[in-house]
Amino acid sequence: MPGKSSVFVIGHRNPDTDSICSAIAYARLKNAIDPEKEYLACRAGRINDETGFVLRTFQTPEPALVEDVRTQVSDIEIHRTAGVSRTISLKSAWDLMNQQSIVTLPITRSKRLEGLITVSDITESFMDGYDNMVLSKAHTRFTNIVETLEGTAVVGDPNTYFTHGKVFIAAANPDVMESYIEKGDLVILGNRYEAQLCAIEMDAACIVVCEGVKVSITIQKLAQEHGCIVISTPFDTFTAARFINQSMPVSFYMKKDHLVTFSINDYIDDIRPTMASLRHRDFPIIGEDGSYIGMISRRNLLGAKRKQVIMVDHNEPDQAVRGIRDAEILEILDHHRLGTVETASPVYFRCEPLGCTATIVWECYHEHGVEIPQDTAGILLSAIISDTLLFRSPTCTQMDRRAAAELADIAKIDPEDLAKRMFAAGSNLRNKTPEQILFQDYKRFNIDGMEIGIGQISSMSKEELDSLEKIMKPYLPKARQSQGVSMICIMLTGILEEDSVLLYDGEQPAADRIISAAFHEEAKDGRIYLKGVVSRKKQMVPALTASVEQLHQIS
Repeated sequence: MPGKSSVFVIGHRNPDTDSICSAIAYARLKNAIDPEKEYLACRAGRINDETGFVLRTFQTPEPALVEDVRTQVSDIEIHRTAGVSRTISLKSAWDLMNQQSIVTLPITRSKRLEGLITVSDITESFMDGYDNMVLSKAHTRFTNIVETLEGTAVVGDPNTYFTHGKVFIAAANPDVMESYIEKGDLVILGNRYEAQLCAIEMDAACIVVCEGVKVSITIQKLAQEHGCIVISTPFDTFTAARFINQSMPVSFYMKKDHLVTFSINDYIDDIRPTMASLRHRDFPIIGEDGSYIGMISRRNLLGAKRKQVIMVDHNEPDQAVRGIRDAEILEILDHHRLGTVETASPVYFRCEPLGCTATIVWECYHEHGVEIPQDTAGILLSAIISDTLLFRSPTCTQMDRRAAAELADIAKIDPEDLAKRMFAAGSNLRNKTPEQILFQDYKRFNIDGMEIGIGQISSMSKEELDSLEKIMKPYLPKARQSQGVSMICIMLTGILEEDSVLLYDGEQPAADRIISAAFHEEAKDGRIYLKGVVSRKKQMVPALTASVEQLHQIS
């Protein structure tokens, strides 16, 4: 039975508590209602301190990090061609290729790729003319010769190697043979007793007796005394001489230098140009531990399966995990404005004007009649508390409050106590760099063609927010340049005071005009105080959208 196909349930980059917890809870629900697939909760970025606290509190493992969902080698069909030993004969390799209908055979040792041999390599070896020393130069094992000639080893150990000497066909009289045979040679001969005796007395390493002739006891005894291996073959002398070169080991002909291999984790887009520029039929695939896995060809790329993804807590490509346009999006669950994600086929799209995606997930559990476990209730409650700032955000709805109340009962936890500990963990920003602070909760928005990045830090301590203002303001110009956006902002939100200080950097004088028009207050020096503004989704982004559109209409 084939394994289940995997579906990544994943939130946005720079994930917040809602993004992570909703992905975990929704993946659990999908696994409960759809056993045909495996739903994997994933994250597209680093988990912040608040989310880390939540996961530890409810003993929930961190989702796996997935930074790119483009199609990889692991997503295509790999031919699991088994590797062979470097010592097998050319004939054995040829037979294996014919049996398996393949043109490339991997040579491995201890699961590591040593080289490759192709059908063309073997056919060239059959056609090329070699000197009579080639068999020993290749360090051919006598076992290979026995197998290739379909013979038997009458005397000696066939597991030894033919390492020096030439191949000689004894067609002459013994007195003539004595002038040609040297110590260590391999002699192919017939049923003539004198020729066999001569070859052994001249210290031949091996004699091959053809046409199935019975080797006399005297010859066997003499061969044993001289350390000469005796092989009996049913082939005639001509056929034995023609086939014997096929006994050479594949190591003598395999390609072992400058092999073009791909990793199991390589992206198809990255390897396609290499495959197109080379005339190889097959390419070896190497695992993360360096072991050989199998082979792929250009044809395999045609059947590549895109990764399947469920987007949670976002629907804009600029906020999504890298490669989202190359993935197959199955579902979208969100509570933000509609973005510009395009899909090749219809998808399940659920976007509700609620304070938190976790509330939508809570609804889904009810709709499917699935009981919410205590730990799942705990992380969903935490997500609602985080996104609604303990129900203080204007995005908070009665549905969010109802969901939170039920989840608190299931989790057996007090929401206010949980909120205090969550926010304290999330606002512990000591020893963090400005970069880490900004991207702890950061999203990019395309507003009327203008790229704007907005981070947000919420705290129950005014003193902490005041200190953050001093270190974040000078960092924003550098952050805007590194992000390549037109404007970058960070909201320093006071949870208890229900206000925010907005710090921003952008091209002047346009940046000041956009911020001033958005909030009907004078903005200058990259700062503005916003009473009652605590929601990036419902207050910040809509105000900036209206201001940017108005500015573009005027200009």
